Amino acid sequence: MSEIESDPAPLAPTPPRATKKKRSEWADLSLFLLKLGAFVFVFRSFVFAPFSIPTESMVPKLLVGDYLFVSKWAYGYSRNSLPLRMPLIPGRIFGSTPERGDVAVFKAPPTLQEDWVKRVIGISGDRIQVRAGQLILNGVPVPKKRIDDFILPLTAPGQSCFPSQATETASDGSRRCRFARYVETLPNGKSYEVLDTLGIDKDTTEEFIVPKDHLFMMGDNRDNSKDSRFSVDFDGGIGIVPEENLVGRASRIVFSTNGTASWIKPWTWFSAARYDRIGTGF
Repeated sequence: MSEIESDPAPLAPTPPRATKKKRSEWADLSLFLLKLGAFVFVFRSFVFAPFSIPTESMVPKLLVGDYLFVSKWAYGYSRNSLPLRMPLIPGRIFGSTPERGDVAVFKAPPTLQEDWVKRVIGISGDRIQVRAGQLILNGVPVPKKRIDDFILPLTAPGQSCFPSQATETASDGSRRCRFARYVETLPNGKSYEVLDTLGIDKDTTEEFIVPKDHLFMMGDNRDNSKDSRFSVDFDGGIGIVPEENLVGRASRIVFSTNGTASWIKPWTWFSAARYDRIGTGF
């Protein structure tokens, strides 16, 4: 007797899977930008921040047109080290005192709205005086050795020498500035170059005593720097700077331009770059 084959029972229909609603491209872009903004904020607040040199107060170490990174962790964190001075940190945390000779960025008194860069010369308890251009630290003259003049080419439009008598014309007809240059060496062994050509008012000062948690700051271009030699109230300077004003320590020059570049002419970005300064550390 033959078996009769029957058709298999029909399978039950598979229920459709729930489809995940796709986010719009705008939502994805917004999320990406939010994450990127958070990363940049954290990086700029706690790791490195960019800084550009706007004046000649730190020549010859720093030139107008230098762009550098400032290490934010070097001296600790406070409201002044955050972008826009955001009040996210009470007081100062992980704070440390700079070493004499450090190049530091800080919020300049009295408004605390501008970032300035100077060299740390005196720390808490130090006695600082300048006599006829000679730096005196705790009663001892800081060794100051004359070396070759510093030559600064005038490349940017409208650029001029200060003082004007430093201007000279080179054999090829170009104009440049010539400054008397010295090397100072602090007691901790830190050496750096300074310019000192003129006898300005603050080439001789009274003796300053640096209060606790304060810093005496000076520019390397001694004839063209409003620094701690100049009072906030009467001289338009910065006075002796509180450590809580610190933003960070100058770390490395990442780019430098001589001022002849134009944003609308990209090829000039390369011709104006001072490649020998890129990567210079402190």
